[in-house]
Amino acid sequence: MSENGVDNKKRRFLTAATSVVGGVGIAFAAVPFITAMKPSARAQAAGAPVEADISKLEPGQRMTVEWRGKPVWIVRRTEESLKILEEMKGILSDPDSNENLQPEYAKNSTRAIKPEYFIVVGICTHLGCSPSYIKSTDAHNLGSDWKGGFFCPCHGSRFDLAGRVYSGVPAPLNLEVPAHNYVTETRVQIGVDPGAKS
Repeated sequence: MSENGVDNKKRRFLTAATSVVGGVGIAFAAVPFITAMKPSARAQAAGAPVEADISKLEPGQRMTVEWRGKPVWIVRRTEESLKILEEMKGILSDPDSNENLQPEYAKNSTRAIKPEYFIVVGICTHLGCSPSYIKSTDAHNLGSDWKGGFFCPCHGSRFDLAGRVYSGVPAPLNLEVPAHNYVTETRVQIGVDPGAKS
């Protein structure tokens, strides 16, 4: 006790207890404000980029990730399938990808940053069905000249392994290539252009 009858130990205890309770109260009051600033799941689904690990994707395989509520396919093309892309030009409606359905950096014969990996939105440009990925070695009834690619079972549209639409099918346009960026050699980010700051 001090000379004027004040218990300093009690005073320090009450000051510390009041500070702790006040701090907890401020934290509880701040939570609704902080969570209100975080984008909702709906907002995140509407535009947030997604990352995919492609380290285990074997040549010829396809994996699917969801971005903006759409299926996005990542196909690891074989050396043979890359050579075939040049041969396909004569039977395609838009072989040079003149329509604006891919970022500028993917406006090439492979429609990709890295030719080995093809990234595309898996929705047919005719009426929005989801085409099937059918390799040339898979069992199919698409004819002996089928070189592999995507076939839409809804109305028979065909796309090559660069998502370019065949001539004379219902789909009017090539499949859409989304913005994408390689974060590392084995991770790709869909929804962000290369060089963009996240």
